[in-house]
Amino acid sequence: MPSALTSLSTMYYLRPPKPWFLVLLLLITTTVTATDTSTTMPTQVTQEQFYADVVDNYTDVVNELVGGEVLSFSDEWFAEAKNLIKPGPPIQDLAKFIPAGKWYDGWETRRHNTEEADWVIFKMGVDSAQLIGCEIDTSFFSGNYAPHISVEAATDVTGDSYNWEPVIDKVECGPTRRQFFVRPCGLTKKSYTHVRLRMYPDGGIARFRLYGKVNPVFSSKSTGPVDFAAVGNGGVAIKCSDQHFSRASNILLPGRGHDMSDGWETFRSRTPGHTDWVIVRLGATTVINKVVVDTAYFRGNFPQKVKVLAINTDNEKDLTPDSKWVEIVAPSKTTADKEHDFAVNNDQKFTHVILHLIPDGGVKRLRVFGTPA
Repeated sequence: MPSALTSLSTMYYLRPPKPWFLVLLLLITTTVTATDTSTTMPTQVTQEQFYADVVDNYTDVVNELVGGEVLSFSDEWFAEAKNLIKPGPPIQDLAKFIPAGKWYDGWETRRHNTEEADWVIFKMGVDSAQLIGCEIDTSFFSGNYAPHISVEAATDVTGDSYNWEPVIDKVECGPTRRQFFVRPCGLTKKSYTHVRLRMYPDGGIARFRLYGKVNPVFSSKSTGPVDFAAVGNGGVAIKCSDQHFSRASNILLPGRGHDMSDGWETFRSRTPGHTDWVIVRLGATTVINKVVVDTAYFRGNFPQKVKVLAINTDNEKDLTPDSKWVEIVAPSKTTADKEHDFAVNNDQKFTHVILHLIPDGGVKRLRVFGTPA
């Protein structure tokens, strides 16, 4: 059965064209072309733009700190695929060699791949997510970097059967640099659970970050209060005063971590009256009944005091510490390496909270427990 476009093209050659037909043919051709390429062909942006538009608004859903994991891969002869989702930046050791060859902090495959591409399959660390963009870091891969990459995603996975759908179309990469790609059409309409990164035809990538909007499945959680600040439940740290030593988004990670590096620590303030702060978008509108501030591993640099306020707003773009917040935890002394529990007696509905560190310092985790409004 010929396509509509083929049939119309055949008509064009059988009889003299009429003006209305030429316009129709042009419209159909343009529509087909746009449908095929506009949704997944990424736009490359600067690091500054990527952080402002993506990192500060969405979650890296494959990072190992969130619970992301590598399920399978085509090859990892020179360097392991699991390095792709390590939380820290890649490092270089020019003197280090292993039995397979030169050591690299990333994923590197054999030369001369006979297939179209090498690949890695990841399971996200969250229930599911709509995807918006990715970072491909080829740091220290100079003569062995991946020339091109693409990203696909799947859901409703059965065994080893995946129904892959394009998220980021095949795009060119360069050597030893960080590259940031964003879907021009925004978030995917569907929510996914698994991801496949492909590199054409082979080579190496140091780190892979994939960002999206977390869509938690609360019915699979405990019947008790839910931590709506948790990254797995859709919490996002959207603004902060300072993150000199480590990122504020770390306070929403699962568990209590392994050292100070996966908490949030700010610059030492020398200004009287200074306060550091972070604004967190909760995963759902919430009636809050408890807040936990954890200073695990922060022993000589925990804040003197903390306080927590909350707000209900649909205009988070304009939120500042001076917005009309409601105090839910009064300024309270903290101590080293401890989970500080604060009961909240307020039946209002809130969408965001702001944690203040007085005057500065480091905290490991922020938990905001409650029930969905």
